[in-house]
Amino acid sequence: MSIVTVQLGQCGNQVGQELFEVISNDANDTQRKVYSECSSERFFNETANRELVARSVLIDMEPKVISQSIAKAAKFGKWRYGDRSHFSQKQGSGNNWANGYCVHGPRHEEVVMDIVRREVENCDRLAGIMAMMSVAGGTGSGVGTYVTQCLRDAYPNSFILNHLTWPYGTGEVIVQNYNSVLTLSHLYQLSDAILVHENDTVHKICAQLMNIKHISFSDVNKVIAHQLGSVLQPALTGDSHGVYNRNPIGELMSSLVCHPEYKLLSVCNIPQVSSSSMAYSMFTWPGLLKHLRQMLIANAKMEEGIDWQVRAPSLQPEGIERTRSHRRPGFNTSLANLLILRGKDVNNAEISGFQDPSLYTPWLPADEAFSMWKTPVPFNKYEKSAILVSNSQTLLRPLDNMVGKAWNMFASRAYIHQYTKFGISEEDFLDSFTSLEQVISSYNQL
Repeated sequence: MSIVTVQLGQCGNQVGQELFEVISNDANDTQRKVYSECSSERFFNETANRELVARSVLIDMEPKVISQSIAKAAKFGKWRYGDRSHFSQKQGSGNNWANGYCVHGPRHEEVVMDIVRREVENCDRLAGIMAMMSVAGGTGSGVGTYVTQCLRDAYPNSFILNHLTWPYGTGEVIVQNYNSVLTLSHLYQLSDAILVHENDTVHKICAQLMNIKHISFSDVNKVIAHQLGSVLQPALTGDSHGVYNRNPIGELMSSLVCHPEYKLLSVCNIPQVSSSSMAYSMFTWPGLLKHLRQMLIANAKMEEGIDWQVRAPSLQPEGIERTRSHRRPGFNTSLANLLILRGKDVNNAEISGFQDPSLYTPWLPADEAFSMWKTPVPFNKYEKSAILVSNSQTLLRPLDNMVGKAWNMFASRAYIHQYTKFGISEEDFLDSFTSLEQVISSYNQL
C-alpha cells in the first residue's frame, strides 16, 4: 500500500525533499530485496523506464522553494518528483493564516485537488495521506489547513496524518502563535493524528549530539527526515507473521490514537550521532532501551541531559484508583507508545520496561497501550536504532506556552485586524482557544 505525501509551504517542501532522500538511500540496497521493494512501493511510483517518481504533491504560493526541491531531487539522481505534481504562484501568504486559509486555499482548490487526485489514482492501494507543513507561516499553516479540509472531504475513509513543524519559541514570525493556534484547532477536527517536531528540540540535537557548529534549516530538516523515515519505513508488527506492515499510517493510528481527544504524537530516537562518530560508536540494546525509557519518563527529547531522578509512580493496590496526587514531579504520563527497533540482534532486545503499567494512564490496559514493530534491517547506516512514537504529555508544555502567548496578544487585540480583513472574526479566534484549552485539559488529566 502506498502513502501520498502533500508538501505545503517552504518548510513542508524542504522537509519532504529530505525525507524522500533518506528513504531512497535506505531502500537502495540490493542485499535486502523484500525490504527495498516494500519501501519503494510505499513512497515511489516506478515508471516504464524504471525511474522512481515520488508519490508526492508540492504546493507553495511562491515558486522558489519548489523549484529548489525539484532540482535537488534531480541532482540526487536516484528519484525525482513528477512532472505535473507541483503547484505554485507568484505571491506568498504574507505569514498570515487567514490569507492562506480564506483566500489562497479556496482560490486554488480545484487545481490542487486535481493534482492530488492524479497522485492517488497512481496508487494500487492507498494507505493514507501525509500532509507536511509548518504552523508558523501563512502558506503551510493556512493553505495547509484548507487543503487538509479538502482532503478530508474528498477521502472521508482514508487515513490523514498531519506532520507539523513547530517554530522556535523565541520566534520566527511575530504572529506565529496566532497561526499555530488557528492551525492546530482546525486540524484537530480534520486529521486522524498530528505528528509534531519542535524546531527548538531538533536544534539542540544538531548542536549537542551531531556536533554541528553553524546550524542551518537544512541540518534541522535532515534530523526531522531521519526520524520520520525511521517511523515510516517497513517493519514487522506483532501480528504480521513475518510480512512487512502494509499500511504504516493505519497501523500507527490503531496503535496510538485510541480516542479522538488525544491526537498529538511526538517522536524521539536513539542513537543520534554525527557521521564522523558513527564508526567509533558501539551500542547495545540494553543500553539504548534503558536510555529511551528514561527519555520517555522524564520527558527528555534527546539522550543528552536526561533527568535520571524522575521515576515512574508506584502502582496502587487493586481497587484504589491512581490519582494525580500519586504522580511524581516531572513524570510524563503516556496514553500509548509505539516502539520501533531496527538492526542487528533485534529479536534479543528486552522491551518489558515499556510494558510497565505505571507508565500509562490507569484507564487503558498496558497491553493495549504498548505496541512494537521491529526489523533486522538497519536504518540509515545505524547498526542498531530504537524509535519511540508517543501519545503522551510530552507536547503539553509547549502547547500551553503557545496558547498562552497567543492569548496575551489577543487580549490586547494585537494584529487582529490583519486577520479580520481576510474574514477571520474574533469569534473564530475564541473558538480556536476554547478547542485547544480542551485538548490541554484532556492531556493534563491523563
